[in-house]
Amino acid sequence: MRIKYSLILLTLLLGFTQCKSPAEKSDQLSDDALLDTVQRRTFNYFWDGAEPNSGLARERIHIDGIYPENDQNVVTSGGSGFGIMAVLAGIDRGYVTREEGLARMEKIITFLETADRFHGAYPHWWHGDTGKVKPFGKKDNGGDLVETSFIMQALLAVHQYYVKGNEQEQALAARIDKLWREVDWNFYRQNDQNVLYWHWSPEYGWEMNFPVHGYNECLIMYILAAASPTHGVPAAVYHEGWAENGAIVEPHKVEDIELHLRYQGTKAGPLFWAHYSFLGLNPTGLKDEYCNSYFDEMRNLTLVNRAYCVRNPKKYKGFGPDCWGLTASYSVNGYAAHAPNERDDQGVISPTAALSSIVYTPEESMQVMRHLYEMGNKVFGPYGFYDAFSETDNWYPQRYLAIDQGPIAVMIENYRTGLLWKLFMSHPDVQQGLTKLGFSTTK
Repeated sequence: MRIKYSLILLTLLLGFTQCKSPAEKSDQLSDDALLDTVQRRTFNYFWDGAEPNSGLARERIHIDGIYPENDQNVVTSGGSGFGIMAVLAGIDRGYVTREEGLARMEKIITFLETADRFHGAYPHWWHGDTGKVKPFGKKDNGGDLVETSFIMQALLAVHQYYVKGNEQEQALAARIDKLWREVDWNFYRQNDQNVLYWHWSPEYGWEMNFPVHGYNECLIMYILAAASPTHGVPAAVYHEGWAENGAIVEPHKVEDIELHLRYQGTKAGPLFWAHYSFLGLNPTGLKDEYCNSYFDEMRNLTLVNRAYCVRNPKKYKGFGPDCWGLTASYSVNGYAAHAPNERDDQGVISPTAALSSIVYTPEESMQVMRHLYEMGNKVFGPYGFYDAFSETDNWYPQRYLAIDQGPIAVMIENYRTGLLWKLFMSHPDVQQGLTKLGFSTTK
């Protein structure tokens, strides 16, 4: 299996290297053509690169063929959620036919109906060939409510795409609705507390002990928990758990840019905090009693990240207006949550950071996209931009992570057409959940 998989990757790589270098033709591409090139390549991570039995996203694809032991067929629930949305956009754009897309979605739903679940919630990882949980850590071998929310965000968008389609498409939408209704969000309150817990294990129970408070990437979890028509949590879970009775509000400045929310453990978090919850949840005009504009807050968080990289206090090579973006990704020494402060800045640029922020900072993100594209094959491969690089350390690994590739393709589509936002926000349960928690939108 290892030899077969390595040959597939080698074929992809050879096919790619026979093409012209991106730098040779970048000045001939309009912004829209460049966006489509990047979106289509990134889509292929989740289409051509998918694990064959489940149809879901492999946790990682390493073009160098070097993997952790027994890791090549591990699929990720959260990254697959992002990938499902990327595939949906690809179907709508005609990257594949509607029939091919529906067949892939049916394969995915069949897997999700039979794969390990824990009170309706999915684990962080599965073995793609069996559907059995692969522990993310010793005690993290059960339900992961945050990753489940990422995949459910995607499935609700797929539901809306197919619910008024032909008979086969409507049947798929009905199967998705069943999966959605089976997630027991209330169970993850751990004995009816007004907070949601990240993990539960059939072997270790609640020993991970991770109640989720804001602000971070988990806003979507609380919204979906409130939105559930079968196991919906009371509004108090959001207000007391996520918002901690208003303590989430903490006006402050970073890089002389105003932020309104409290960011857990830091003054301004990594940029995936501006992405994951908002792949389906449209921040445009979105507000509640704690934040008057989620779009403006996330835009400012992005601008903080950019301003820090432009200021570049640690004098890393390459940082600047056309090369910025700090978030969780591969790093020179393992995996790290890079963020705009000197403690968490390791000189590593993660392309997903700026590119997935294109909905907030279109001009600034396009500047980065064009610069990276012109850097050529050392940062751009068969599935789009590689996960991370460091010019300071001359470190250019040809490796991908699903959870970083997905937001690039999804947010490019939202920037171009708003497709995933329109679908997710149109779901009646989502609308009811937002109303229940006191959210509103302004045009």
